[in-house]
Amino acid sequence: MTEWERMLAGYPCDDRSEALEARRLVAKKLFRAYNRTTEEDAELRAKIMRELFRRVGKNVFIEPDFICELGNNISIGDDVFINFGCIIFDMGEVAIGDHVMFGPRVGLYTTNHAFDPEERVANLTVSRPIRIGNRVWVAADVKIVQGVTVGDDSIIGAGSVVTRDIPAGVVAAGNPCRVLRTIGEQDRWLKG
Repeated sequence: MTEWERMLAGYPCDDRSEALEARRLVAKKLFRAYNRTTEEDAELRAKIMRELFRRVGKNVFIEPDFICELGNNISIGDDVFINFGCIIFDMGEVAIGDHVMFGPRVGLYTTNHAFDPEERVANLTVSRPIRIGNRVWVAADVKIVQGVTVGDDSIIGAGSVVTRDIPAGVVAAGNPCRVLRTIGEQDRWLKG
């Protein structure tokens, strides 16, 4: 089994293997090229996103400076807005649904280094997927760690550190992030 296959399967893998380092270089060239574009470069931005990500939907807007680790483990749905300074470490799969909004400086981290010092020195890591449902709002400065799923229609409050799954249709916040309440009729600004 290659290190790439081990990584995708969630097994410990060598974070500094040649294959992973080569893919990081490709990703860096692509996200740096993207970060040099402006709003007037919509076609070029779309082309770079198609090369960088596993899947990218329609009407996706990413503000520079965007950083990712590999890129090709990221899938983005339709009508997604990712604000300034987003970082995605995608050694594990990252799936972002439709109609999702990220505030500034959101970080998604699918990988964890080994706890054992000898294994850590040997560059062993384990990756787990992150899944963001449809119509989710992830506010400014939120950090989401490996293995977390955020359910459809939920809101993650600013500055939260999400270490556990968040169900659908709730407001959650804090460090560690926890459910505060259900989103309901009381949250409608436009009645009727």
